[in-house]
Amino acid sequence: MSAASQQASTPAHDVAARIAAAGLDWLVPQWPAPRGVHAFFTTRNAVGERGVRTSSFDVGGPPGALADAAPGDAIRENRRIIQALVPSSPVWLDQVHGAAVVDVDRLPRGAGDRWPRADAAVTRATDVVLAIRVADCLPALFTAADGSVIGAAHAGWRGLAAGVLENTVAAMHCSAAGVLAWLGPCIGAAAYEVGDDVRDALVARDGDAASAFARGRPGKWQADLEMLARRQLAHAGVVAVTSARMCTASDPARFFSFRRDRATGRMAAFIWRGRC
Repeated sequence: MSAASQQASTPAHDVAARIAAAGLDWLVPQWPAPRGVHAFFTTRNAVGERGVRTSSFDVGGPPGALADAAPGDAIRENRRIIQALVPSSPVWLDQVHGAAVVDVDRLPRGAGDRWPRADAAVTRATDVVLAIRVADCLPALFTAADGSVIGAAHAGWRGLAAGVLENTVAAMHCSAAGVLAWLGPCIGAAAYEVGDDVRDALVARDGDAASAFARGRPGKWQADLEMLARRQLAHAGVVAVTSARMCTASDPARFFSFRRDRATGRMAAFIWRGRC
C-alpha cells in the first residue's frame, strides 16, 4: 500500500497534514477559504508502492489519449494515490483550451468515464471533487466566501482570451465580490515567450492587458499569465486573489512543463466541499 493510501485510512481531516505525512511535496493553497473547502495541487513527485519515490507523477489525459507521458499502468496507480486523499473520484475534464464551464451538478448520472469537454467546472454539492490538469497553463480554484459553491478552471492564453475565468465566476451564481480565487503554479513571464498573435488576441479584449507583455526578441513578447488572470478576475469583480507565484518551466525538479520539455506529464489541482 502506498504512503498516501495508508495516511488516507487514518481519521485525520487536515489535507496539508495528510499530504506532508505521506511524504509528498504537493501544494496546499494558502488562501482564506472557508473551513469546509479543501484543495491541493500535485507536483511531479510522489511516493508510490512500497515507498518508492518517483519524479514522474503524471495524472495523464482523457481516456484513450495518446499524449500521456507515462505508461497507462503508472497513470492508473498515480490516480489511485490521489483517490486515497479525496472523498470521491475526481471529475476530470476533456480540456480543449476553451471557455466552456460545466455545472457538474447537472451532469447525467451514469456518465462513467466520459469526461465533459470543458475547461472549467463548478459545483454546490459536497464531496464532489473538481480536477484541472496543467503543465504550464494556469490552474485557478474558486470558492464563495461562505463555501456554498466552488469552481476550477484551466487557463492558458487561449482560455484567457476566450474568457474562461469570467465564465467560471459567472457560473458560480453568487456575488463576485464574495468569491475567493487561488492561482496555482504556471509558466512565468521570464520563460513564456509568445508572438504578436497572442498579445493581439488578449489586448483586443482588454487594451490595458498590454501591461502584461514585455518586449523580447524581435516580434516576440514575454507574457505574464498571472497578471493577465488577475486583470480578468478584477474585471469580473473578484478582488480576493491569492497565488502560488511559482514558475513551472524554471523548476524541473518539481514541475512538468510543456514549453520546456514538449513531451511531458501533467500535474493537477483539486478542490471539493467537505461535509460539515
